[in-house]
Amino acid sequence: MDDSVRRALGRGHLIDITTIGRRSGKPRRLEIGFHVIDGRIYISGMPVPGRTRGWIHNLTANPRLTIHLKGAVVADVPATARIITDEAERRAILEHIVRIWKRQDVETMTDHSPLIEVSVEDAAA
Repeated sequence: MDDSVRRALGRGHLIDITTIGRRSGKPRRLEIGFHVIDGRIYISGMPVPGRTRGWIHNLTANPRLTIHLKGAVVADVPATARIITDEAERRAILEHIVRIWKRQDVETMTDHSPLIEVSVEDAAA
């Protein structure tokens, strides 16, 4: 992996991700932020009670995604998602994200926010 890509993945910022539609089989791209916590990449979103985001459904059906770096470094990075469902693990990670976002609602985030850990393919870039 190119050093500039590695550095860009080492700090959180806005990216696009592409998942494969679970029903359509077509690529679905969206803008989202990611976070690096203890050297691991996480993607989350705002809590929406009673609703699972489409991109989470897509990753449940097919955990492969592409991270699209944009800005100073532009690259498409193949990756695999692990959807985090364990409550204790979710809480530990989301406590960091809540602080980053300057929010107070750890409980709401733990109960209702999408959360994945992303593993990038080292040969990418």
